[in-house]
Amino acid sequence: MYVCSCFGITEAQVKKHADAGACTPRQIASACKAGTDCGGCVRRIQALLGRDCSRRDLVGQQREPATVAVGHPMAMPVAAQDVRLPDAA
Repeated sequence: MYVCSCFGITEAQVKKHADAGACTPRQIASACKAGTDCGGCVRRIQALLGRDCSRRDLVGQQREPATVAVGHPMAMPVAAQDVRLPDAA
């Protein structure tokens, strides 16, 4: 059965991408373009993924927070309440 008629993507193809690790409609779109034209199939893709990818499977895939050296060009500004200045002498 077709899930995405814009690109001719079948339910079996979506399931194949889910088995390969795609757990969001955006990841499916990256793999096969389904959901990127009219968007009418996104809810069906979500339903298919809901059966194939449980939240429990995603818990172990959380990323470690990135650390950036202070003064590094990519360092993010810190909120004022987070900054602790030494007491003046």
